Amino acid sequence: MIRSGGRRWRPGLSVILLLVAGSLDAETEPEESMAALNPPAVAPKIGRPVRIVSLSFHQQSLEKIVAAVDREAAAGLDLVALPEAWPGQTPETLEGPTTTAMRELARKHQTYLVSPIYRLENGRRYNSSILIGRQGEIVGIYNKVYPFWEEFLLDPPTEVGEEAPVFSTDFGKVGLAICFDCNFNEVWQRLADQGAELVIWSSAYSGGTSLQAHALNYHYYIVTSTLTQDCIVYDITGEEILYEKGNGLQVTRITLDLDRGIYHQNYQIPEKLDRLLAEHGDEVTLEKYMEREAWCVLRATKPGVSARTLARQYGMEELRDYLARSRRQIDRQRGFPFATKILPLPENRP
Repeated sequence: MIRSGGRRWRPGLSVILLLVAGSLDAETEPEESMAALNPPAVAPKIGRPVRIVSLSFHQQSLEKIVAAVDREAAAGLDLVALPEAWPGQTPETLEGPTTTAMRELARKHQTYLVSPIYRLENGRRYNSSILIGRQGEIVGIYNKVYPFWEEFLLDPPTEVGEEAPVFSTDFGKVGLAICFDCNFNEVWQRLADQGAELVIWSSAYSGGTSLQAHALNYHYYIVTSTLTQDCIVYDITGEEILYEKGNGLQVTRITLDLDRGIYHQNYQIPEKLDRLLAEHGDEVTLEKYMEREAWCVLRATKPGVSARTLARQYGMEELRDYLARSRRQIDRQRGFPFATKILPLPENRP
C-alpha cells in the first residue's frame, strides 16, 4: 500500500483477460432465447481498452488459421496477431491467398489484423508484417530491418528493411517488429521516438527477457506471437504480465488499457501528482508506485476520463517524453548527439 498526500492507494494491474462467450445451442430455453435477443447493456469503457488475440502455432494450414481467426474475431476484437512468416518460406504478393483471406476476415469482423508473410514485390523477397484495418484495407507494411543470416540464403534472398514505421489506428499507435529485430536496440528506439503505444512482435522464437528490456526502456506494451506456440505480454513498466504456451495452436486473449500512463517522480511527485489526485481522486488512481525506479503509473477509474490527458493538464510529463527531452537538451549542451558518436573498432574485428 502506498501513501501519497495523506491518501492510501492500493496498486493493481489494469489488465483484463478477455472471456469469449459460447453460442446458444438448439435446446435453449425460451427465457434464454429472450435474453440473447435482449442482451444486457454494455458497460461504458474505462480508459482505452484494446482487445487482442495472439495466435501462436507452427506449420498450420491456411484453412485452419482462417477458421481460428474467424472463430476468435467473432467474439469482438480490436486486433489479431499472427507469427512470423506463418504460411511458410514461399513468397506471396499482397494479392496472394494468405493476405486476401486475412483481409476478408478483418473486414468481416471489423478488426485489425497483423499477418506476417514472405512478401514478393518486383521479384524481391521481404520478410513483412502486414497490418490490415477494420475495413480490410492495408494500413501499413513493416519490412524486417534485421533479417536472420539464413534468410539471405533463400531464393530470392530476403531484402533488408530500411524503416520502422508506427501506424495510427482507431485505438492508438501500433509498431511492428519481427524476430531477430529483438536484438537491435535501434529498431525499438525508433518505435518509441514515433510514439508507439503497443508493439506486436511476430517471431520464430520466444524472445523472453530480451524483449522485456525494450518494454522496460521504452514503456510500450509488447505482445508476441510465435512459431514456438507461446505468447508473452509485457507491461509499460517492463513487467511480464502474461505468459502462455500450448501445443498445436496457442490462443491467447488479453485486453490492455492504452490510457495508463507512466511518470518519473522528478519535478512531478509529490506536488503535481498530489494536486491531481486531490482534485480528481474519483476519476484517476495511482495504480502503482515503483519506489526503486522512482516511477508511478496512473489509471482512469471513470468512463469518459483519460488519465494521461488529465496528467498533461496538471503539467505532468510522461516518462518516455521526459527522457527524450532530457536527451535532446543535454546533447545540445554537448554540441552533438551522443548516440551518433562512432567509436573505432579494434583492429582484429571486422
